[in-house]
Amino acid sequence: MSLPIEDRPRSYAFYQEALGLTPVGEPDEDGIPEPLQFTLADGVRLMLIPTGGFGWVLGDQPAAPRGQSECILTVSVDTEEAVDALAAQAVKAGATMVTEAVRQPWAYMATFTDPDGHLWMVEAHWELP
Repeated sequence: MSLPIEDRPRSYAFYQEALGLTPVGEPDEDGIPEPLQFTLADGVRLMLIPTGGFGWVLGDQPAAPRGQSECILTVSVDTEEAVDALAAQAVKAGATMVTEAVRQPWAYMATFTDPDGHLWMVEAHWELP
């Protein structure tokens, strides 16, 4: 998975502070791994590509303008308290809250945007009757 970003240091800090992700790779001259990647799960990485270089990935496909989401990135946690804690941690690290935590029939969830406007959802599922 790849996302365009505007500011490498800001994104590097945000993804560590807000989501607790660990960067992958050797640091470049600026102390940040190049390419900037985070492991999400076994065999799944998130690569953050500066907007100026994102075009070579897209080719002739347009990128979604800021404020328009092509996907929602989701982090699953075990409890409602963990949803609240991760959402608060994300806001403290620079996220913008989109929807406050709420109970839905399938989960307890909240959504926020990262500093580049990408939409994230944090949710705790429960068993349906």
